Amino acid sequence: MAGRLLDVDPELAYEHTQAAVRRGGRIDVVREAAGIAAYRTGRFAEALRELRTVRRLNGSSEHLPIMADAERGLGRPERAIALATTPEAESLDRYAKLELALVVSGARSDLGEHDAALAVLDKLGPQSGDLAIRVLAARAAALEAAGRVDEAEALLAGVDPEDLERATGNAVPDEDVVVYDVYDDEADADDVQESDRVDLDEDVDLDEDDDLDGDDDLDADDAADLDEDDDSGEDEDEDLGDAAGDLDEDDAKKDDEDEAGARDSGSGVEGDRK
Repeated sequence: MAGRLLDVDPELAYEHTQAAVRRGGRIDVVREAAGIAAYRTGRFAEALRELRTVRRLNGSSEHLPIMADAERGLGRPERAIALATTPEAESLDRYAKLELALVVSGARSDLGEHDAALAVLDKLGPQSGDLAIRVLAARAAALEAAGRVDEAEALLAGVDPEDLERATGNAVPDEDVVVYDVYDDEADADDVQESDRVDLDEDVDLDEDDDLDGDDDLDADDAADLDEDDDSGEDEDEDLGDAAGDLDEDDAKKDDEDEAGARDSGSGVEGDRK
């Protein structure tokens, strides 16, 4: 549902993804949807956090172009360029590499490196269909940023406006999306309580069976040893979790500060640049 809403009501799509995260935050596709919705609504720091989480969960770097553009939105074009030079960028498919190149071109323009921005697009070679239009639009944007407005306008003069809107993702969808919220909080709470009762009954039954089968019980020393091993493992997991959490908190704090600075200065991407 959130995917369909993105083109119609990005803010509502974002709210749907947040609800999904609260119920399934350890599922990669849920965090992926949350990251994309955050990006589409201009929450660039949050988008980076979510998509970094996705990369840790499933090892995929397919959203590297969005992450790079989010860096631009935070006023950090140099970090967008750096992402494009990572080994992960080499593993992208042809379409994703083109997306990343468009972002890098924009980042070069952000830095005032206008010739370099155009050179990135020159390396893409000929494209067809909407991809060709998107590359053309990126070239026009680079020319306009360089102050060559007449050349930019001439470049797009022969492109149908509707085709341009569609190719750049700014077209208004033809159909309306009607959302029905069928989730019942009370019913869900009842289901959880019933599930807990069933689990408790099963535990009681198991305890009674264990009492009857005394031969299968661990002696006190073995049980103590197992408890010590569990405690030790939990302590190690907590230490690792604390270390990873500290790193994530540092990244999140830096992203939030940069997002606030970019908003104050008026910088950042407008809409879905990709």
